[in-house]
Amino acid sequence: MVAREDNVAYVDGVVDVEAMRERYLALRPFLDERQRRLFAAAEARAAGWGGVSAASRATGIARSTIDRALADLDAGWAADDRVRRVGGGRKELTTIDPELVADLERIVAPTTRGDPERPLRWTIKSLRQIAKALNELGHRISHTKVGGLLRTLGYSLQANRKTREGTNHPDRDAQFDYINQTVAAALAAAQPAISVDTKKKELVGDFKNAGRTWRPQGAPEAVRVHDFPIPELGKAIPYGVYDIGANSGWVSLGIDHDTAAFAVNAIRSWWQEMGQPRYPQATRLVITADSGGSNSTRNRLWKTELQRLADETGLTLTLRHLPPGTSKWNRIEHRLFSFITGNWRGRPLLTHQVIIELIAGTRTQTGLVVRCRLDEADYPKGIVISDNDLAAVNISRDAFHGEWNYTIAPRSLKSP
Repeated sequence: MVAREDNVAYVDGVVDVEAMRERYLALRPFLDERQRRLFAAAEARAAGWGGVSAASRATGIARSTIDRALADLDAGWAADDRVRRVGGGRKELTTIDPELVADLERIVAPTTRGDPERPLRWTIKSLRQIAKALNELGHRISHTKVGGLLRTLGYSLQANRKTREGTNHPDRDAQFDYINQTVAAALAAAQPAISVDTKKKELVGDFKNAGRTWRPQGAPEAVRVHDFPIPELGKAIPYGVYDIGANSGWVSLGIDHDTAAFAVNAIRSWWQEMGQPRYPQATRLVITADSGGSNSTRNRLWKTELQRLADETGLTLTLRHLPPGTSKWNRIEHRLFSFITGNWRGRPLLTHQVIIELIAGTRTQTGLVVRCRLDEADYPKGIVISDNDLAAVNISRDAFHGEWNYTIAPRSLKSP
């Protein structure tokens, strides 16, 4: 046996640390932590005296780790799915610091908002801010560990959700049933039933429009930084009419004001362009609408304009208004407007003609067809309807919530 430099193993007087390293590097990708240290321990034992130092040099594993692995070999630690023995490794932070979770939940709990005794009461609760607050309370924790603990506790990043509709009217569900029965009866009798509403006003011009569309990489369409209206282009006001039975839509694109006169003229345009050709034998038209806006239940101009429409067309108009605070359940919202918004997502609404073409180009797999026309008429605000004008409306109210459910018949059918 020939002596070599200190900390070198002997095998028949020759130690080949490089060969040991080559064997380790060849197997390392296939070994987990336990298997690597057991491999080093086996090599050290095979090398004899100085083997621990040689194995440490060859594998980069600490001598103390190899010593423990040799003890595991002597103890005959049974192979299982564990990489370390029970109780091995660093203790969980929550075990070392039992008060950590309680303080973390106290900081992020929604009910603590505004409490002057709570940290971060007036700040955005980012992970770094939460970690800073915890450290100020005496805990040692990083922002990444804070994120892991929050996920373990069932927290996640969430945005606001629109779910509160205000006070629910006790007859809300009954009104929806009433509307559905009226619409079903009209469709069964081959009479038209429509859903109407105003879509939100849109700025006309090269302004940012929500959503994304496919374009060459690195070439997004440039738009204005600020959303200041362009005076010569103004805004576009889409008022929609959705034919429930035919799954088709009409949109009048106004440029003045969203008044009851504009709303009723949109219904008139739909009837002339689409409704009358489709329902030549119709005698009645069911209109479902929200309870507010230009088609509000309290809007006097809405009722007088509907009377004009009834007189012109000879149709008896049956009105069914959705209860207050339930506009999102209006059929037109999810059967027409949602598809229009999806069709023009990410597209600047450069001109009125572009808007018209995008609306008219809306299609769905269920066969939705939409037509659109620009309404350049003036619709002044502040028109006052006198009591006499309102009394001249041939209106009859239903026994069930007459403020929501009423019929306006042509005045030629009014009883003398």
